Amino acid sequence: MYKSDDFSRLEIDLSACRNNYRYYRSLIKENTKLLVLVKANAYGHGAAKFAALMEEEGADYLAVAYPNEGMELRNAGVHLPILVLSGGTDHFNEMIDFRLEPGIPNMYSLKKLLEVLRKRGEHNYPIHIKLDTGMHRLGFMSSEIDELVSFLPSCPEVKVKSIYSHLATADDPTLDEFTLAQIKMFQANAPRISQALGYKPMYHILNSAGIERFSDYQFDMVRLGIGIYGLSPFSSDKLMPAASFKCKILQIKTLKEGDGAIGYSRNGKIAKAGTVIATIPVGYADGVDRRLGNGNFSFMLNGHAVPTIGNICMDMCMLDISGVEAGVGDTVTIFGTNPSAASMAKVLGTIPYEIFTSVPRRIERIVVPVNE
Repeated sequence: MYKSDDFSRLEIDLSACRNNYRYYRSLIKENTKLLVLVKANAYGHGAAKFAALMEEEGADYLAVAYPNEGMELRNAGVHLPILVLSGGTDHFNEMIDFRLEPGIPNMYSLKKLLEVLRKRGEHNYPIHIKLDTGMHRLGFMSSEIDELVSFLPSCPEVKVKSIYSHLATADDPTLDEFTLAQIKMFQANAPRISQALGYKPMYHILNSAGIERFSDYQFDMVRLGIGIYGLSPFSSDKLMPAASFKCKILQIKTLKEGDGAIGYSRNGKIAKAGTVIATIPVGYADGVDRRLGNGNFSFMLNGHAVPTIGNICMDMCMLDISGVEAGVGDTVTIFGTNPSAASMAKVLGTIPYEIFTSVPRRIERIVVPVNE
């Protein structure tokens, strides 16, 4: 029998998650609903456990990208309404079985859903209408609204729970003019749909950055994504990283003169005899990008930043821990508070989202209990 912390693990700090949730909740009105994004295994953090915390904390909605993600949450006992952002056209039966609520971005998807609902004798099934206000990914274009509003009122099979769009540049102050233009387009088109329906669904357009920067447009609901996981370019001092990627040292070696180099292709050149090398059980199959090797990044060991040495292997990598007191079994932090996922992303020329979601499911997610 083994303990979770005997192996590489992603520690989920529920105290941090709660702190982050309450910070964003404080930015919106009491009657504004809050939807939390838990797609992509909750941005790599572990969807079932994370969704359960959000349900306990008082979130009003969850959102996933694909139907199977919503099914996983239902099987884990999550009861909150779940919006499926990319429902597609082939899995409506399964979505209905699991009472998942599809986002509808076009007439084709709407008509395919209606076919399934009619066969099953369903009425007033909850759906969400997606509008394209300028990101040009998914959603009804302004030119398609006329067709939609003439068709929807004759569809008793569905009940529109919300009308929504997505901001493309809310996190970039230099592009605020575009963001405001998106909001203006949303404000023009969403009421046209409500008027045709004869009732008003919820409206929502703000993402994490939008909640912080455009709170005047929170409408009926906001969508909290990366912020709940502890990242924001505007409020980093108010947020806490929700996840820490950790492992334990497998072996330590002190190299002597003539031992030469470390790892594949002998790329890890030792500076001098007496160099101390620690091997840890994470590699590129665990989300540790090969470009972090050869001293390009440092992890944290007993309060010291220790650089990689040599190439990153599939399941392991080596660290130069010369001058650091350490033993086999000591904990190394790959990312967390220090180093942060943001600092790793900067080295790799990417964004923290990719760092989080690159940690595969073979790395166990363990929960650090909430501190009351």
